Amino acid sequence: MGNGTRQVIVGGLAVGGGAPVSVQSMLCAPPEDVQANIAQATQLEEAGCQLIRVAAPDKGGVKLIPAIKAAVSIPLVADIHFDYKLALESVAAGADGIRLNPGNIGGEDRVKQVALACRAKGIPIRVGVNAGSLEKEILARHSGPTPQALVESALGQAALLERFDFADIALSLKCSDVKTTVEAYRLAAQTCDYPLHIGVTEAGTPRIGTIKSSIGIGSLLLDGIGDTLRVSLTGDPVEEVRVGLGILQALGMGSGVNVISCPTCGRCKIDLISLTHAVEGAMANIPGPLTIAVMGCAVNGPGEAAHADLGVAGGDGEGLIFAEGKALEKVPQEKITERLTALAKQLTVGRYSH
Repeated sequence: MGNGTRQVIVGGLAVGGGAPVSVQSMLCAPPEDVQANIAQATQLEEAGCQLIRVAAPDKGGVKLIPAIKAAVSIPLVADIHFDYKLALESVAAGADGIRLNPGNIGGEDRVKQVALACRAKGIPIRVGVNAGSLEKEILARHSGPTPQALVESALGQAALLERFDFADIALSLKCSDVKTTVEAYRLAAQTCDYPLHIGVTEAGTPRIGTIKSSIGIGSLLLDGIGDTLRVSLTGDPVEEVRVGLGILQALGMGSGVNVISCPTCGRCKIDLISLTHAVEGAMANIPGPLTIAVMGCAVNGPGEAAHADLGVAGGDGEGLIFAEGKALEKVPQEKITERLTALAKQLTVGRYSH
């Protein structure tokens, strides 16, 4: 997103340098279950995920790489900790990127080997730092995992890669604390030009994790900070993608259809809750970008939602369809979703008729 960051290419996906912010997720099926990982990767791709990460804790994880790459067309990043040989094997197996914490793989020579292997194949490395992985001396100097400590650790590890003439680097500086995370990324954005992978780590279950991620990721994106994102939820990774895409959409940075709706009140004479869910579901596969308003009554109808491309204002068992604030037609409630969907499809291909 930020024009001030350098750009890396992950399996054909541009990250940084003004490229659109991409949404990624991580597989969580057991490494030994190849078919489960393939199924999950396929589901993520279908949900709109643009980059997948897979843990490679052992050789079994490395073996997943070619199997997954054969099943999906989006880039695959290998997540490596402790064992530099797994990074080398992942590169050889066809990984499009490596996630590495250079500080935990033991010695500069090992880091050098990984850097040289990645450079030879044009594979970028994400230096992934989080509050639980900081070096003891940095923790002691900063009296804990402060934003300054996170940035110092990340930049120090990136500098180690740069020493071996490796520059295709992205950074992440994640913490489970939202405020610390935001402050760390803001500091990093002021200090370096590496593309930034943003997210709040260990955010929790889908409910609270969505709240934390929306605040943290959304705050950074509004500041123009962040080139790729991952929403970390304890649950189905497909939900991570949905939330990530939703954050981008809410900020006007994504594609798809943005459905807005009023909270309902005593004036509402239509089943607005069911209608909104139906419209949202029907719009899921329409590329957009469009804004569609589902409003409960004339008060919150064409006037308040005049900016919407399409909308409906509820009446007594019927709805007034409008476009850009202008009334078009009245339809019975059971036909509203069908009619809005048809009009939305026409708009996405540049046509409009009624």
